[in-house]
Amino acid sequence: MNEAKEDVSQINSLVLAYMGDAVIELHVRHHLIVQGYAKPKQLHGHAVHYVSAKAQAAFLFYLINHRMLTEEEERVIKRGRNAKSYTKPKHTDVQTYRYSTAFEALIGYLYFLNQSDRIQFFMDAMCRFHEERRDES
Repeated sequence: MNEAKEDVSQINSLVLAYMGDAVIELHVRHHLIVQGYAKPKQLHGHAVHYVSAKAQAAFLFYLINHRMLTEEEERVIKRGRNAKSYTKPKHTDVQTYRYSTAFEALIGYLYFLNQSDRIQFFMDAMCRFHEERRDES
């Protein structure tokens, strides 16, 4: 297991974020379909509430504030947050984009470690978090 951790820790944070983005998208799409959304436009409209940079950054702050991360996960987040991306965010500020990237990097990291239970924990918590925020609005 340590060898796998070393291999994953060598993966560029932006590559981890790239994979994490795909994993998050898959989980969100599954969640929405199970919730009964069936039309593509409807699915996309609801998915944005979960996968936008603003939504992901808000959820990451929730995880940090509720001390739901291990020390190892916090290190991955710091690496992801500090990764030098040369793309400019389209719909948000740079800081929000970096925190969103950090969350995606965490999920990508867990994916490469085959920690599906931990990913599922975060995805379930993220769905609850955003649904509670939506209900409060």
